[in-house]
Amino acid sequence: MAVIRRRAWTTPDGESRVRWQVDYVDRAGKRRAKQFKRKADAEAWLVGASFEVSQGTHTPSSQSITIADAAELWMKRHWREDLETTTIAGYEQHVRLHIVPLCGGVKLTSLTIPIAENLRDELLDKLSRPMAIRVLQSLTAIVQEAKRKGHVSQNVFDDVSIKRSTRTPDVVIPLKGELRMILRLASMSSDPMALPLVMLLYFAGLRASELRGLCWRHFDARRGTITIDQRADSNNVIGPPKSKSGFRTIPLPPSAIEVLKRWRSQCPSSFLNLVFPSVGSRVMSHNYLTNNVLKPILLAAGVFDEVYKKGTVERSIRYTLHDFRHAAAALWIEQRVSPKRIQYWMGHSSIQVTFDTYGHLFEQAEQDAAIATAVESDLTRHFEAAWLQGA
Repeated sequence: MAVIRRRAWTTPDGESRVRWQVDYVDRAGKRRAKQFKRKADAEAWLVGASFEVSQGTHTPSSQSITIADAAELWMKRHWREDLETTTIAGYEQHVRLHIVPLCGGVKLTSLTIPIAENLRDELLDKLSRPMAIRVLQSLTAIVQEAKRKGHVSQNVFDDVSIKRSTRTPDVVIPLKGELRMILRLASMSSDPMALPLVMLLYFAGLRASELRGLCWRHFDARRGTITIDQRADSNNVIGPPKSKSGFRTIPLPPSAIEVLKRWRSQCPSSFLNLVFPSVGSRVMSHNYLTNNVLKPILLAAGVFDEVYKKGTVERSIRYTLHDFRHAAAALWIEQRVSPKRIQYWMGHSSIQVTFDTYGHLFEQAEQDAAIATAVESDLTRHFEAAWLQGA
């Protein structure tokens, strides 16, 4: 039977103290105790604890672990599951740089929804919204893992979230004139890798990691397709796409097929039979692909901005490899390809991701089509009227 009793004492400094202590018996029959400053808090806690004891889910505070301890258990699970090194490194940074400094010493049994909401607010104060969302997701997963192992009865972070920005995402898309000039300069480049790279950027919408991990077995010249079933991470290690949606097959136009066929006959051999091997016939780094292959093309095409750095003027290319992925999506949308098909070709996890990223382009395409139809209708009507009068 549980009871709440008043405890009063005097400190060595002569200060009177009062606490309300809950005495109860856990499911194993062991006597437990927990103190509170207010009687109301003790009563509220006892209601929840009594239910947890009856369900066999109660964890005494004395046996609870801290968030830092729970984070360590969570990280060990990821190592056992053999996740990508870069993924684990990202989780480790969340824990080391943000979660442990913020609340590592907090015991899981002392967490409440108000405390969880305060932690969320502190993350938003200190970090950008996207980073705060990712760190909160990691913190939620940490407590969930601890709950799974029986270290806490509930996950107070389940009902705590950060709303994503409702603003249109900053999607940078190269202009049509720039795309034409880049394509022209790539075809004239002394680097035989330049044109096939631009072709795949424009017409396949591949991620940089997918370009770097692309092998010749992925190119089917007869069917005119590129199949994605692997990628290269930031450490240049080849592995599968991060999600099921990353596996896909994308059609190529005839011009891109011919360019790739010519490049295949010239491409340096490599152990992995890569489409874009490094100088050492290994996986090319993202930095090298950008600065040594893409950048010279953009500079030659005049697609750069002059920026001042440390008193000198430097030429900064206007677009990243990822910006050309957006260009591919924009070209498909312009050709009235269905959103579901674009989702598949882009490797998006859901149609919502496609609409969140390119919704404004779909709306623009619909408006343009409506305008074109209206103009056509108006011209046709006047033409028919004139024809009838002439008849």
